[in-house]
Amino acid sequence: MKQIALDIGLASGPTLGNFVAGPNQAALRHLEVWVGATGFAGAARRSPVPTYLWGVQGSGKSHLLKAVRQAVQEQGADFGWMDAGTPEAQEFSESWSMLLMDDVHLYTTAQQQAAFAWFVNAQTHQLGLLAAGFLPPADLPLREDLRSRFGWGHVFELHLLSDPERRAVLRQAADARGVFLGDEVMDFMLTRFSRDLGSLMELLELIDGYALQSKRAVTIPLIKAMMENA
Repeated sequence: MKQIALDIGLASGPTLGNFVAGPNQAALRHLEVWVGATGFAGAARRSPVPTYLWGVQGSGKSHLLKAVRQAVQEQGADFGWMDAGTPEAQEFSESWSMLLMDDVHLYTTAQQQAAFAWFVNAQTHQLGLLAAGFLPPADLPLREDLRSRFGWGHVFELHLLSDPERRAVLRQAADARGVFLGDEVMDFMLTRFSRDLGSLMELLELIDGYALQSKRAVTIPLIKAMMENA
């Protein structure tokens, strides 16, 4: 059965707090400590050793990078950001407190050149660097000097939540909203829509809002009606 991918993000935005770690607890804890590290007088004192996250689509890589970006913004710090959709990478700035790179497996030759320059400057200025890609460092289709740099620091493989974990999270989130999700409704959600947790949480929010608006219980016909009226 074809799944429907909802092209929508988490309503509250990705944060470290709303990341459901499951089997990825070690990576989450590492980033929590790294982001929260401070030195004297509250100044950021993060480890300059780079961190690389890898895993299949939906395992949470982009969520964690954007969550770190959000946390850094809330701290009032500046940073460099580059992903595969960045048309032209920024020149390195000494005002940056860290460098964030997403979807590195898709980088063009020009983006790889910029990423390598960022690495060199990060080492020179002792800045933290967090990157993510689909493949482990050794298998990245990148220039060798960049590929080796992604692999010499902390490397975490992210795993998808199991079906029981995904169902448990959905059930917990629904209960918190006062929404009853029958097994048949949950089966429908997991087979007809994108199975990554971010999209499922957003779907639950949309279903809850539509059910309240229409004053109906959450059922498969209600979800179908919501999608027809979207």
